[in-house]
Amino acid sequence: MSPGQPAGSPYDAPTGEFPSLKTIGRDVPRTDDELGLDPDVPAATPDLHGAAARTEKLTRQDPPAGDPVAATYAFATIPPAPTPPDGAARLRRPRADARRGTQDLGLLGLRLVLGLTFLYHGLQKLAGWFHGPGLGGTRDMLAHGGWKHVELSASLLTVSEVGGGILIILGLATPLAAGAVLASITDAWLWKEGMASGFQYKTVELESILAGLAAVLILTGPGRLSFDRNRGWATRPMFGSFAVLVLALIAAAASWFYLHGGNPFHGISR
Repeated sequence: MSPGQPAGSPYDAPTGEFPSLKTIGRDVPRTDDELGLDPDVPAATPDLHGAAARTEKLTRQDPPAGDPVAATYAFATIPPAPTPPDGAARLRRPRADARRGTQDLGLLGLRLVLGLTFLYHGLQKLAGWFHGPGLGGTRDMLAHGGWKHVELSASLLTVSEVGGGILIILGLATPLAAGAVLASITDAWLWKEGMASGFQYKTVELESILAGLAAVLILTGPGRLSFDRNRGWATRPMFGSFAVLVLALIAAAASWFYLHGGNPFHGISR
């Protein structure tokens, strides 16, 4: 290319093909000197193989003698995890609430026994079924037993037994339902205990069993065979259920002193 001649393109050939060195001239540099490179400075080519070798040398260690596990994984660049102690490698069992066995079936049986018993006695007082006294007879019975505000007392007793019994059978709002029947049966326990001199367990044996079952149901929950199965208290009752139990006993004591009063352990018969 002579001085003053305009620079051409490699594609200036009529065929559109890349021309050969003869076509574009012989001014293309071919050596390091022509390129202006310093022969004393090494080329800045990354040494990937050397870096990998150094990394492997740092991470890889010779396996101890007599260790078959370490010898097996000696080829790995990352050492294997240490072997756990005996018993630690066993699979963990699922959570307790996932392995309940027949617990839900047992809680269903508990609810049926408790709920049907309260429903039976509630229908006796409300409708006179099963040879019961009916609502009028329930008022007279409470009045002769020393209860005050007989209308209110009969209403609370009937609603707690009928409503609580139905809800317990269904497993719906179970802590509140069991708390209601626990409060009513606790007052019945105090009432019957007050009819005898001193403490007589024989007279309150049935009431004691029913109160204990209601308390157990509050603390255990209704189980998964219930309408409360998606609630936390159905399978994992915690402090809330314990609070319901305490509140039910407080309500029983308050209703006793407001609607009846007196010392239940003093006795009215001599």
